[in-house]
Amino acid sequence: MRHIISFFIFGWALLAVSCAGGGHFITDASCRARVSNDYEAKKARMPRGGFFDYLDTASLSPYEREALQFLYAYMPTADITDYPAEFHRMNLRASMRALQEMPWGGQVSEELFRHFILPVRVNNEHLDSARIVFYRELKERVKTLDMRHAILEVNHWCHEKVVYQPSDARTSSPLATVRTAYGRCGEESTFLVAALRSVAIPARQVYTPRWAHTDDNHAWVEAWADGRWYFLGACEPEPVLDLGWFNAPASRGMLMHTKVFGRYAGEEEVMSATDNYTEINVTGNYASTAPATVKVVDGDGQPMPDARVEFKLYNYGEFYTVASKRTGDDGTCGLTAGRGDMLVWASKEGRFGFAKLSFGKQETLTVVLDKREGDALDVDLDIVPPVETANLPEVTPEQRSENDRRMAVEDSIRNVYVATMMTNGKATEWLKQLYGDNILSAGEQRQAVRFLTASRGNHEVIRDFLASLRKGGQPFSADERLAYALLGCISEKDLRDVTLEVLNDHLHHTPEMPESGEESSSLQVRALLNPRVSTEELTPYKSFFQSVIDKETAGAWSHAPRKLVAWCRENITIDEALNSQRIPMSPAGVWRARVADAHSRDIFFVAVARSLGIPAWLDEVTGKVCYCQPSGGAAATVYEVDFEGGATQAAPPSGTVEAVYRPTKVVDDPVYYSHFTLSRCQDGVLQLQTYSEGGSTWSMLLRSPRSMPAGYYVLTSGTRLANGGVLAHLESFTVEAGKTTRTKLTMRESLDQVQVIGNFNSESRFTPLEKGKMLSASTTLLDACGRGYFVVGILGAGQEPTNHALKDIAKLGGELEKWGRKMVFLFGDEAQYAKFREDDFPGLPSTVLYGIDTEGIRRQIATSLKLGRQNGSLPVFIIADTFNRVVFVSKGYTIGLGEQLMRTIKGL
Repeated sequence: MRHIISFFIFGWALLAVSCAGGGHFITDASCRARVSNDYEAKKARMPRGGFFDYLDTASLSPYEREALQFLYAYMPTADITDYPAEFHRMNLRASMRALQEMPWGGQVSEELFRHFILPVRVNNEHLDSARIVFYRELKERVKTLDMRHAILEVNHWCHEKVVYQPSDARTSSPLATVRTAYGRCGEESTFLVAALRSVAIPARQVYTPRWAHTDDNHAWVEAWADGRWYFLGACEPEPVLDLGWFNAPASRGMLMHTKVFGRYAGEEEVMSATDNYTEINVTGNYASTAPATVKVVDGDGQPMPDARVEFKLYNYGEFYTVASKRTGDDGTCGLTAGRGDMLVWASKEGRFGFAKLSFGKQETLTVVLDKREGDALDVDLDIVPPVETANLPEVTPEQRSENDRRMAVEDSIRNVYVATMMTNGKATEWLKQLYGDNILSAGEQRQAVRFLTASRGNHEVIRDFLASLRKGGQPFSADERLAYALLGCISEKDLRDVTLEVLNDHLHHTPEMPESGEESSSLQVRALLNPRVSTEELTPYKSFFQSVIDKETAGAWSHAPRKLVAWCRENITIDEALNSQRIPMSPAGVWRARVADAHSRDIFFVAVARSLGIPAWLDEVTGKVCYCQPSGGAAATVYEVDFEGGATQAAPPSGTVEAVYRPTKVVDDPVYYSHFTLSRCQDGVLQLQTYSEGGSTWSMLLRSPRSMPAGYYVLTSGTRLANGGVLAHLESFTVEAGKTTRTKLTMRESLDQVQVIGNFNSESRFTPLEKGKMLSASTTLLDACGRGYFVVGILGAGQEPTNHALKDIAKLGGELEKWGRKMVFLFGDEAQYAKFREDDFPGLPSTVLYGIDTEGIRRQIATSLKLGRQNGSLPVFIIADTFNRVVFVSKGYTIGLGEQLMRTIKGL
């Protein structure tokens, strides 16, 4: 099985260590009894599938049995159903071996080992045997170091393997991240935690669900050494601990937390305790905090016990829930957070209410449940984030120089591995060897090259898959055409970690739809052939279900899918508490356990339906389970599943919605997730409508009447200010079946504060100039300028508008020097730069860096900020920051540019 990739490679002999003989895993008797009770309760809630038999029948020492009981007592359901007990025992033994062999093992308490070393799972990643592989690579490298230097060294090792690259929301496993050689922050931090735990260093992933001052989030790592927790940026090694690029933004954070496996009773504030983990608040490690109490009352002022209270930050165009609590018998609950503003949204039994809470200014807040669906909302909210209070540890010039040297070496090590991956040239050559000259069309050639290059370190799987279908010099076969459709409907991340077993399963076991035509062909690919349903690990489920479901039942369900709906309702027990993290179970795991959370049940239904030839999917906007039964050449009827009633219905009644919008000076076409979002309010709770991120705007979504399910909706919009604050607006409307609803989209403006006016990628590259000559390698603006604000100027050397601009800047060179941030002045090419005489502009600040725009920064600025023709008037200046926010732009002939720049800078 893939779950134990290295299990058979390394063998049991590698891990044959004594696990504390007959001693107890938990020495505290009361704690041990509580774990035993929790284990027995879990076992009783999952009576099918024999998942717990191993712990009763295998030859285990008392220590191993207690440790495995601890793991099973608090594992999410997927870790029980989708990974064999031998996998968990293997990792237990590996953890014990590392603890025994590492010199700091004696410093690690039983509690630290239990919660922060032993658990394999970090986030929602697929589990693998990384612990075994990483220990083999790291043990010799760190065994002579003290704990703090070992933490730094492990992070350097991680940087040899992985660098940052944004990607989709699914979290790769640690080994898949290594194969890919890059990952987003959630994957990098998962990777580092796994590496630290592999050498018996307690570690945990810290996460801010959303920043308060900008539209983003972040994850990093805390590691324990010598009696305290330190933090570090994953795969971003620094010379010392408690240092990362995020020191400053974290000091403005309002909520940072970590989820600790099992029942945990540390010193930190407990935000919530579930059947799987204890969520603790670590905000105070990074920012100044203040506690606040929320009281929820009804319209008569009476306390409302067991009300749902959501603490929300404005981010990505919505008020996002960063913490959710329930009120006690007295109608109250509390939270400690950074000293800024949140929206508190409370609800119970269909009624709701909300109010702004300013932590540090308000110790208590009363929220009245005086609203219900249908009530009109037209509310302005001014949101203020915490101020920056960063505390940076000291780094000597010698430490920084050595760290930079090491990082350059690590980059070269990683690049040697990356060079083994497919490039366009390598892929083209391999395809020619496989197909010859005339088999592939130009479009198929481009597709195949993309599959191979996007698969990164997994390219051998894609090669083997394509090669297995080739038969001599035969024309492109139907199976090959289907294989290309299969590879084309999965994501790039899937290409990077999919297995040959999965690809072959879905290629050879996907039933064909009897209908023909464009609509049926599209359904065949996206809702039948496609192995992916949500964010689950891809598995070979089609052959599985075709073997375990008898032909009579399969025929009945295929003919009448409502019978499959009814079977799911009657045979699958929904137990959300067993899977608090909503980690998707495999469809086969749901079949075996017959216990699942609702989301895993939904994935299961879609998987079974596709295995039987029923096109099915989860609606990308609403998340509802849908299927269709095209017949007789007529348009397919889409059905929405109602598991509660065990029935299906045609798509629910709907109406249409359009929103009036008046463009502002800054925003002419608001962007979804940037300027606004739409949520449906059901039972008093907001549920975000997840439209695609690919450029959805007001004009695309709401300018003209758009079909929407009937219901009550809240439209949220916000103007982000340069200081991180938000001018937010809430507008409600009700969609009635068969009717058109008109509402308005409001983008508030500030007359006296700097606003965010657009986006610009701070990792854009240019080629620096040194002593008037181009360097051989390009660099990013982020690397050149460091974190924070910076200025980019695109110059027209020798042109009067550029000369005016530079002289204006030189007049205020002293003030810009004091500001201290970099100014990057770029020329179109070396010939342009040759016309430039820096001596003509005495007074320019020393913070100016010169370079050549070799990689299209001018084009990106013109496109993202809608400046018209890319080759239009020069110069162009922007002020932006490394959160990709633009707060100032100037194009062409401008008098007083230096003053305009300084006015904006002072407003920051």
